Amino acid sequence: MPETDIINKENNPIGKAELPDDIFGVGVNRALLYEAVHNHLANRRQGTAATKTKGLVSGGGKKPWRQKGTGRARSGSNRSPLWRGGGTIFGPQPRDYSYRMPKKAKWQALNSALAAKYADNEVVVIDDLSIAEPKTRMVKSLLDKLGLKNVLIIVNGKNEKLELAARNIPGVNVARVKELNVYSVLSHEKLLISKDAIEQMKEAYAG
Repeated sequence: MPETDIINKENNPIGKAELPDDIFGVGVNRALLYEAVHNHLANRRQGTAATKTKGLVSGGGKKPWRQKGTGRARSGSNRSPLWRGGGTIFGPQPRDYSYRMPKKAKWQALNSALAAKYADNEVVVIDDLSIAEPKTRMVKSLLDKLGLKNVLIIVNGKNEKLELAARNIPGVNVARVKELNVYSVLSHEKLLISKDAIEQMKEAYAG
């Protein structure tokens, strides 16, 4: 079973943490990781790009010139895509890029991402992540002691003080166990996980 040191806020090891084998010990499926990241980014995409078609461009109510006798090509509207300032043919329109990924595949991808982090020695387990006040300097001081900069802090549940204190630190994010996704795990250099969050992971993601 995978294991790692449990450290305290002074960055001193105080014991060992056994990590669930069916989360941190699984093989890394890179194709599944790619699909999960692609799905996450597609679901975040706004899809609000739009161009005006012939029917949306202002003007064009009057025929520019008579049908015959001018020597020019026939024209019924200055909103034609052939005219400068006219409508756009087949331009982008607002659309929904999101799609659903099978739930089992999402869990497997998340486990694969966590296993990849463990394999690269990028998982740090700490015994306690509580802070007295929601002060940015407190979290910054803790991370400096641990030598962490670009880090995803994973907590057991709601930790309002920590979440408020960490939100102004570049490269640092706080996530609850049940809110984890592959993109957030892979987009940070390190994972700082509280001891009780490891226990909740066994219930939430194992199996």
